[in-house]
Amino acid sequence: MSDALNRLAATVEARKSADPDGSWTARLLARGPEKCAEKFGEEAIEAVIEAVKGDRARLTSEAADVMFHLLVMLAARDITLQDVTDELERREGVSGIAEKAAREQTP
Repeated sequence: MSDALNRLAATVEARKSADPDGSWTARLLARGPEKCAEKFGEEAIEAVIEAVKGDRARLTSEAADVMFHLLVMLAARDITLQDVTDELERREGVSGIAEKAAREQTP
């Protein structure tokens, strides 16, 4: 499963230097981090709508869109999938309640 995500992340990274006329990802990245974030937000809302509706196939499709656009948004700010994976590993075994409390205490 993670192999597909790693391949997608590598493709998104490669598109940073691609011609925006030939790649949707390159075009989105060329529009800047703010546009990438906006598109991610749109896709996230669409996923939420499908989750509420309960349509499994549509939610699966929208979730894939969310993951793709998350990778694009991260790439726009030079954050890699490995950076996110490292953070998840750092949090592994830590209660979500404790992790959130620690973040709230950090100025």
